[in-house]
Amino acid sequence: MTHPFSVTTRLGLGGVALLLVLAGPTLPAAASPADAAPTPAATTVEEQRLDRTAPREILRRSGFDSFAPRFERALRGSGGYAQAERTVTRHASALWRRAVDRAQGRGPATGDLSRGDDRPLYWARLALSRELRSWEPRFGLSDEQRKALHAALETSSRGQDGLRFPGQRVKRVLVTGFDPFTLDRDVRIGNPSGASALALDGTLVRTAEGPARIETVVFPVRWADFAEGAVERALARQLPRLDLFTTVSQGRQGRFDVERTNGAWRGGFPDNENAVSTGTVPVDDPGSQPQWTTTTLPYRQLTEAETGRFPVYDNTEVTEIPAGGSQPVTRPDGPTPGSASRAGGGGDYLSNEIAYRATLLRDRLRLPDLPGGHLHTPVLRFGAENTDPETGTVTDPDFERNRADIVGQVRELVRTAVGTSAPRP
Repeated sequence: MTHPFSVTTRLGLGGVALLLVLAGPTLPAAASPADAAPTPAATTVEEQRLDRTAPREILRRSGFDSFAPRFERALRGSGGYAQAERTVTRHASALWRRAVDRAQGRGPATGDLSRGDDRPLYWARLALSRELRSWEPRFGLSDEQRKALHAALETSSRGQDGLRFPGQRVKRVLVTGFDPFTLDRDVRIGNPSGASALALDGTLVRTAEGPARIETVVFPVRWADFAEGAVERALARQLPRLDLFTTVSQGRQGRFDVERTNGAWRGGFPDNENAVSTGTVPVDDPGSQPQWTTTTLPYRQLTEAETGRFPVYDNTEVTEIPAGGSQPVTRPDGPTPGSASRAGGGGDYLSNEIAYRATLLRDRLRLPDLPGGHLHTPVLRFGAENTDPETGTVTDPDFERNRADIVGQVRELVRTAVGTSAPRP
């Protein structure tokens, strides 16, 4: 999720369809007549996109349009806050489990969209969120209580409260993904990192060092959630128990990248709420905050192994302001001593930030032997005849094949990483 306008050096998670629009301004696309349905004033920017044609079709063709009506009925039956909290957590957890089961071939397909599609989870979560936001309970509900219910919805529907690792004889791996984004440019977009999270959650991979269990979570594409500590809350208790972690996001056209260095800088590209944020990545104890963090993934083995049809690169490029300087400089071989970050290998968007936060957390927890870092996937593209969001369909054979190939290669890269990493004490 790097800054999409740094096209000569990086596209990052923002790479989906961005090559088609780099010359244009960073503004929401005009809605087509079919997308012009009115939206309640209380809804968020993300929730308002639910009324567009493609999200409605994705929900209908996946069968995930049934989640919000059931949730609304259950909320209406809540007689107090405690019951409402149980309702939110139960329905949100069920949404995550159903998305994982569907991606992994368990249970009914519920619709004609591919099982591996990550988009039904995203749009169904927003449908639940909109129902919760407009709900008027029969009992008193403070703003803080409503905020807590939304937090429970986010946490449970992203797999963040369902991480289950086995005993010591099985290696433990954590993989993170992201929601779709840049949806005002093309509301049909999916995210292969989110699809990978659904396909890998709870699965076992076999390595020469024995089996490894993969657990996954998905994060929002919102600056505010990261500033409020969403990454640290989800990962802090998990990292000391792990044998390997990797954050994953969508990156450049036609390639995977293992990002060597992560930077402490936000570049300001709009998020899924069309909010912007520029400046140093906000973390606790900023006085001890480094400008750069480094991957501990086995990048040489990942670039050399045969893991799929896309090439895998060890990306060492960064953008910095050199010590004593005032202007940004792009360095192909990493930062120089005393420099200030302006972009890590993964850019200056939220994919760089999740990598920075996760590896900084690793370092602050004093886990120097824990392999961890960031993996950028190729851009998930529609077929050549299906690139126009105004006239295109929500899926096509090339789109499905590209997603399946990317997800399969993520699995092989994770298997390679955990299989070649030194055993942890």
